[in-house]
Amino acid sequence: MIFCGIDPGLGTTGYAFIRMVGDRPEIVDAGVFRSQESLPLSIRLAQLGDDFAETLDQFTPQAVGVEELYSHYNHPRTAIQMGHARGVLLAAAGRIGVAVEGLAATRIKRFLTGNGRASKQQMQAAIQSTFELDAPPEPHDVADAIAVAYCCAVDLASRTQH
Repeated sequence: MIFCGIDPGLGTTGYAFIRMVGDRPEIVDAGVFRSQESLPLSIRLAQLGDDFAETLDQFTPQAVGVEELYSHYNHPRTAIQMGHARGVLLAAAGRIGVAVEGLAATRIKRFLTGNGRASKQQMQAAIQSTFELDAPPEPHDVADAIAVAYCCAVDLASRTQH
């Protein structure tokens, strides 16, 4: 089974597709979708939705894990932009009927590092170690998406075993 993880953002959205080989996770594909800041919001969101729909068609995941919305009171605009991006990503998954799992960032960080407040660098190092990569995934959005996919896969596996 293939699981998808998404780290939503308007400018850069990280994505990852992983599969579980026994208890060991394996990356199938990972990268980022980028949009041009100079384009109108509607065009940027349409392109993000199209790009994600294309990768969903290519890899047909069992489930999509997506980071939940959070808002820091000093940066409400970031949460609003993330919400726009998250909405088109969820709509793309909904169009093909794939299950979507919302996961809190602190839960994902705790799952991989033992610390719900882990830094971007700690997450990259945890992904590098867990997936036995030669170098940490760059940019950090990719590492975050891999972490989301892995957490989603383990969550769903634990629910089906009970």
